[in-house]
Amino acid sequence: MVKQLAEEYIARGDPLGWHEELYRLAGGDPAVIPWADMKCNVNFLEWVQRCDLHSEGKTALVIGCGLGDDAEALARLNFEVTAFDISPTAIEWCRKRFPDSKVRYLVADLFEPGELLQRKYDFILEVYTLQVLPPNLQQRAMSCIAHFLTDGGTLLVITRGRDDEELHGSGMHWRLSHGDLNGFVKSGLREVSFEDYMDQEDPPVRRFRVEYSR
Repeated sequence: MVKQLAEEYIARGDPLGWHEELYRLAGGDPAVIPWADMKCNVNFLEWVQRCDLHSEGKTALVIGCGLGDDAEALARLNFEVTAFDISPTAIEWCRKRFPDSKVRYLVADLFEPGELLQRKYDFILEVYTLQVLPPNLQQRAMSCIAHFLTDGGTLLVITRGRDDEELHGSGMHWRLSHGDLNGFVKSGLREVSFEDYMDQEDPPVRRFRVEYSR
């Protein structure tokens, strides 16, 4: 259902509108949302466990925060966290799940963030947002994300991966190649580390986990 919904919106020239429609149709049932594990993303947690994140007094931004688990994990690490999603229903859901949260949850469009996001962040987390954008929007999205990173800051990107010669995919799984991700480098960031691995899903999914800095 989700792939069909995404394709319908893309066909009508609204490649972002299906996110709000999906959260609305879910009616509060997280099982309808494919990426809603109701816990912090394991690929992010694995990275955190072997990295020395200096979070005290630092700001963090979560791109396309969904139901908020990754944002809450960053808050527990003592970051001052801002998390946004294009879906008002998703943000309302976050606020209901975490009524006492310290996270600043916002409804915002990555491509038109307005004044709400006009600041720079020490740490940015992007998990699975790029891969649900059609290829013609991915480079623009990378430029927008890079814009939010402060000097000396860190960006962590986790996405479905492919070889350069492979097809992107379709619907809600537009895989990215290492070459595609150079859009961040073109936007002024430096690649610090690049991991190409199979995750623990059944069946396993090829992932890229990439760290950038400015």
